[in-house]
Amino acid sequence: MTEAEWLACTDPTEMMYVSFEQGRWTERQDRYFSCACCRRIWHLLTDEPSRTAVRVAERFLDGLATPEELETASRAAQIHPGFAASAAAIAAFPTRELGNNGIDVAAYAANAAHYADAKAFSGEADWDRAGRAEQTAQADLLRDIVGNPFRPLPLLDPVILRWNGGTVVKLAQVIYDERRFGDMPVLADALEEAGCTDADILDHCRQPGEHVRGCWVVDLILGKQ
Repeated sequence: MTEAEWLACTDPTEMMYVSFEQGRWTERQDRYFSCACCRRIWHLLTDEPSRTAVRVAERFLDGLATPEELETASRAAQIHPGFAASAAAIAAFPTRELGNNGIDVAAYAANAAHYADAKAFSGEADWDRAGRAEQTAQADLLRDIVGNPFRPLPLLDPVILRWNGGTVVKLAQVIYDERRFGDMPVLADALEEAGCTDADILDHCRQPGEHVRGCWVVDLILGKQ
């Protein structure tokens, strides 16, 4: 896959393989992508154990939940039938196998989420259209989390992070903690004022697409890579 093909790709699983091969697919990204797929179908997660599984998986990534809590949450979600509950259970699945020979628990979560969303439609044509639309949206989520694996991650000058009493870091932390991703353009303005000139960073903050927990720019600022 070329860089241009990556930017246009609508197959999340294929993109995961490429990200791994480029050294840009980690356990953190794998789990956050699973959670992001589940968040897209939140309205279909009608049982509390499934929603809890996603929340516990996210807390685990911040060191706020133990592996035992993760496993308990995953098992509780597995009891409930349906693709949506399966996606949530997989998001909290304790172990992640990354690589070409055991890839990506996230791929199973993404597929389950996409089938759950498509089931809301009736008729083969609607199912197919809904499935394609959901996969396209998932591919955009993956690009938000991974960035562009064909380019090295930019480096942020520590001066930018210290600027104005750490304004950039504080803004990123609020966006991360409170899911205020609508404030990403505000973050771009702060980065620019602080002296950031990296087009990839600034353009990503200002792009109109969806941002999620695990967004590569927010993670870069907060040192969560």
